[in-house]
Amino acid sequence: MDTNNKREKAIVKTGLLGIFVNILLASCKAIVGLVSNSIAIVLDAVNNLSDALSSVITIIGTKLALKPANKKHPYGYGRYEYLSALIVSVIILYAGVTSFIESCKKILNPETSSYSLVSLIIIGVAVLFKIFLGLFVKKVGKKYNSGSLVASGQDALMDSIISASTLVSAVIVYFTGKSFEAFLGLVISAFIIKSGIELIAETVSQILGERLDGELAKKIKSTITSTDPEIKGAYDLILNNYGPDKYLGSVHIEIPHSWNAEKIDMMTRLIQSKVFEEHQVILSAIGIYSTDSQNAEAARLKQHVLEIAQQNPDILQIHGFFADLNTKRITFDVVVSFDSKNTKKVYEDFSSQVKKAYPDYDFYIQQDSDFSD
Repeated sequence: MDTNNKREKAIVKTGLLGIFVNILLASCKAIVGLVSNSIAIVLDAVNNLSDALSSVITIIGTKLALKPANKKHPYGYGRYEYLSALIVSVIILYAGVTSFIESCKKILNPETSSYSLVSLIIIGVAVLFKIFLGLFVKKVGKKYNSGSLVASGQDALMDSIISASTLVSAVIVYFTGKSFEAFLGLVISAFIIKSGIELIAETVSQILGERLDGELAKKIKSTITSTDPEIKGAYDLILNNYGPDKYLGSVHIEIPHSWNAEKIDMMTRLIQSKVFEEHQVILSAIGIYSTDSQNAEAARLKQHVLEIAQQNPDILQIHGFFADLNTKRITFDVVVSFDSKNTKKVYEDFSSQVKKAYPDYDFYIQQDSDFSD
């Protein structure tokens, strides 16, 4: 079965399960809440309906994300999943704010609630259902890298806490006649609001574009350098994320200056094929750095430039070093850390140091950003 189809079916099945369970729980809680005159349980029922809506949004987002690429959107529609995750996160935040407001109203205008043993049992079973549903949905979401499912699973787990607290409050009312559910609702609402804000921040961060996972970057670079022993390094790996596990990017490789166009063409095609096969990443472009590792003088120059670079902790790396001794021309890239307070100044100071050390040479130094490990 195609990986995308398998992923889609798993997400849709999980979403449908969420819809069914949440509608069932909402119906049971609504009846209990109305009979017992409990605003907390009625709100919990409404919250279950919002969870069902979240599952619907997750399914729609997954379906839209799998639309084939076209002329208008040549990179596909994978980012729809991030938008659906954002919508689910907003629903969670809205549920938290609504619960907070209703809890405040309940404190200002308290009403007497009464519970039967049957209603307590129903709420208790609902708590167990919610816990198992939340754990299952979150597990599937992580397995298939679905932000929407992870958010829905987290929401379900938060709801189980709400239901559990409602149950505790109901038990207290049942045995003592005293109600603390409104105050408990305030505390729980705060947790839900916090969870919603965190999920929104996480999803927005993904939409903006995050640093490439360090392990993935190292694995891709290892795959590239293992393609041929003469490839001395892989640098400037940049991947653009167009949805969960959908990457399109570029990289530079350092190769001997003696390679001809035919070998470079063959090698870049082989690298593209291996990287896609092993990591499902499309490298749309592979740049070339030429190096002359056999020349002793060039090697000495490179070593000295490295020593100068190591004097500044904000300089992470230099690569693509090539020294043309005949024309007195040296080219290389320097990677400056994002943690530097002034990356431009670091680059300029380093360039000045190098040029001062070798005034007879023309330097072409390119400043690189710390895009990946």
